[in-house]
Amino acid sequence: MACADCKFRAKYDKNPKSLIGRFWRFHINFCPGWRSYLKSLSEEERIALKEKYNLK
Repeated sequence: MACADCKFRAKYDKNPKSLIGRFWRFHINFCPGWRSYLKSLSEEERIALKEKYNLK
């Protein structure tokens, strides 16, 4: 899926304070693709991502 290989997400992982990284983090708050991606993951993977990115 595109979210797993997203270049913006990779930029955030490398440097969360970069402009692109901050944009990606802002964007996932309302992105329907990100929500679908999270729903497609197993419960363990979803929990790990929520902890990694400080999501609700």
